[in-house]
Amino acid sequence: MRKKITIAFFTVVLILGVGYWAHCAQKDDPRKKRNELYKQLELFSDALSLVENEYVETPVSQELIYGSLKGMLSSLDPFSEFLEPQRYEELRSDTEGKFGGLGIEIIIKDGMLTVVTPIEDTPAWKAGISPGDRIVKIDAEPTKDITSAEAVKRLRGKPGTEVSLTLFREGLPKFIEVKLKRDIIQIKDIKNARILEDGIAYIRLTEFRENTARDMELALSKLKKEGMSGLIIDLRNNPGGLLDVAVKAAEVFIPAGDLIVSIKGRKSAQNMEFKSGMGFKYSGLPLVALVNEGSASGSEIVAGALQDYKLAVIAGSRTFGKGSVQSILPLTDGSALKLTTSKYFTPLGRSIHNEGIAPDVVLDNQRMDLAMEGEMDIETVFERLKEAQQGQEKSLELKAQASFDYKQDAQILRCIDIIRGIKVYKNFYDQEKTAGR
Repeated sequence: MRKKITIAFFTVVLILGVGYWAHCAQKDDPRKKRNELYKQLELFSDALSLVENEYVETPVSQELIYGSLKGMLSSLDPFSEFLEPQRYEELRSDTEGKFGGLGIEIIIKDGMLTVVTPIEDTPAWKAGISPGDRIVKIDAEPTKDITSAEAVKRLRGKPGTEVSLTLFREGLPKFIEVKLKRDIIQIKDIKNARILEDGIAYIRLTEFRENTARDMELALSKLKKEGMSGLIIDLRNNPGGLLDVAVKAAEVFIPAGDLIVSIKGRKSAQNMEFKSGMGFKYSGLPLVALVNEGSASGSEIVAGALQDYKLAVIAGSRTFGKGSVQSILPLTDGSALKLTTSKYFTPLGRSIHNEGIAPDVVLDNQRMDLAMEGEMDIETVFERLKEAQQGQEKSLELKAQASFDYKQDAQILRCIDIIRGIKVYKNFYDQEKTAGR
């Protein structure tokens, strides 16, 4: 029996790692590293054999292997994960821009299920869910030790069905209860492209999908004809999307041939540079990019490039810091590995991952949270949740997101003031230059 298990296990290992050791250039002796790996694999094989023979019930082999793969990937970083066949198929359907669910990007952060950002005009957005909210219960079931894949499976369902969430938000004295109705999520990349006042235009990019760059160019062309003399690019709660599309969105503001983002991995073959191929379509345009803690990945690439070249004022709050590249590596049974293989760097070589983009001008997000002493770790949060349940503590309700009205958005109003200031300085500089002073 043990021999059979060992053969099965090494078959899985070969599927995951064939060719890997042969292509890795190591400073140390590769044979020594390989022998050490085989030694650890023997330990795993022993454990697998003991579970197979001694566990109180006869385990299912696939469940053991799948569980092992989940544990291995989750030990690397919050973005690497093992995708079972159903989850892999769901992930592939996500890239088409239309899927069922609540409309939130989630990860496991500090051991807790965390909202990266709500997608605009989805049930989560309309309910008032915010970046950084921790989902501590789904349908009355605690999420402690949950994986991202398990969370996605529980959050999704047939359109029209309901799901209840309990949220923890730092700064609030009580937990938040919210009931959401699942819907078909249809993402509109470009929103509210318009002239606000005094020739100052506004455009919101909610995500970088297949047609985003084309739609953005069309919107900017229209705004230019309408007299655009300054521009606010709203990247708040933009979780990213397709890398090449984010690059195309940035290059309309960046001179041809200039670096927009570089990708560096463990292997030299993974290193790539993305440069502008379009050039200054909107040179000299006073520009502000508005970001927040929900701005991640592709939106951080755009903000970082504009900041490094001093082509825009970055306003808002520090971005999420999701600056890594995940590659999807399919396996033979229809499952896949979602594996972090490289990281993003801005044109000046700044790492985005876990750092984010710090704004040039910090803008208050206007959230009227009540102060709470100290930051909460996972054990404290779930202990407090248990106490709240025992005491039948009444939870808070979220306030729904309002429809777009820039005059009610303090951050947009501040961005308008920034552009006005840039215009005044630019006019003064031009006059001085003309006068030869």
